[in-house]
Amino acid sequence: MTSAFRQVLEQSVVVFSQNYLPLCRVNIKRAIVLLVADKAEPLDFIAESGWQVHSPSLVLYVPKHIRLKIASSERVWKIPPVNRREVLRRDHHSCQYCGSSKHLTLDHVIPRSKGGLHTWDNVVTACEKCNSRKGDRTLFETGMQLRTKPKAPVHPAISFAEQFWRFEQASLE
Repeated sequence: MTSAFRQVLEQSVVVFSQNYLPLCRVNIKRAIVLLVADKAEPLDFIAESGWQVHSPSLVLYVPKHIRLKIASSERVWKIPPVNRREVLRRDHHSCQYCGSSKHLTLDHVIPRSKGGLHTWDNVVTACEKCNSRKGDRTLFETGMQLRTKPKAPVHPAISFAEQFWRFEQASLE
């Protein structure tokens, strides 16, 4: 394989839903399959942005953006339950007070003894040291601060769409 061919195979294509919501990135092989099977169509935001792919019997233009022609039967996405695994995933396996990734526990920002609930906006990842330091007190009482505001996870497609449009806006500036 030539290096130019390898470079093309390493590229990715943004897939949009029928109503133009950016859903995800796929590798160029998957994009070719969607185009050849007539399940997607090219979207050309910028003229001449894409790649020409040659086979023995076909020359195919693969754009950087494609739109699904078929309705994607997306399964219903539910907000996951508040549990250790999901909170650690949301908080990127790091203490929300000091940033440590060792000896992690869960902490209720407003302690349950003071009326705090076991909800996405009240549970964070904390290392044992910070959790002990905070104890059964509020952030105000301890003078501690959270690195990020806790919130429920969002649908992966929504997260991707927000990221995509932020990048597109930054590239226009």
